Amino acid sequence: MVDVSVTGLTKRFGAVTAVRDAGFTVAPGVTGFLGPNGAGKTTTLRMLLGLVRPTAGAALIDGRPYARLSEPRRVVGALLEATGFHPGRTARDHLAITARLAGLPAYRVGQVLDEVGLAGDARRRVGGFSLGMRQRLGLAGALLGDPPVLILDEPGNGLDPAGMAWLRGLLRDLAAQGRTVIVSSHVLSEVAQTVDRVIVMHEGTVRFAGTLDELAEPGPAGLEAAFLRLTSGLQPERSRS
Repeated sequence: MVDVSVTGLTKRFGAVTAVRDAGFTVAPGVTGFLGPNGAGKTTTLRMLLGLVRPTAGAALIDGRPYARLSEPRRVVGALLEATGFHPGRTARDHLAITARLAGLPAYRVGQVLDEVGLAGDARRRVGGFSLGMRQRLGLAGALLGDPPVLILDEPGNGLDPAGMAWLRGLLRDLAAQGRTVIVSSHVLSEVAQTVDRVIVMHEGTVRFAGTLDELAEPGPAGLEAAFLRLTSGLQPERSRS
């Protein structure tokens, strides 16, 4: 089992403190990473992935910062935004180049294309893809190394209702395999149907970290009420390991 932990994590950009003394651990299963815009979620995920240097504290995966993982693509798969694809390349070529650069086996390309439902579009140029298809391609890239940890920032962007149902099933399948999945999302109705645990951030601080059952009454309405209470500025910070 690969541990994900954040301890005393702080990030300041000049006079602005984006994340303040954040702390939580993430267990296998699906963890929803929630918070309003500007709460510090994306900055926290970027620190976990070594894209932003913390001002203080530690963000560790398997007990080490991301930069010290010997084969990071085999440990962590990430989707932060569905951009950065060369529009003239096919989906298969994009993934083949990614796999080659990461030292991953070529056979994984076909496997992940099938897993995300793009096998029939493998030879189409990415420039003709819809946003939902680019999201699926980004997910395929995150899965290339068959990693035990997945960090996904708004993976449902651009997906239609059928696509959202597919994504929900994929995340639950990954959790059933014993993987640790962190999903940032604003779609609380989907979160309520998908996650095991929840982390809520507001104004750069962790307001809650624990199981979904501990946070809210069953159903989307219960999660929404708890989310609004925690992000109103009136709820003191609390965390449960």
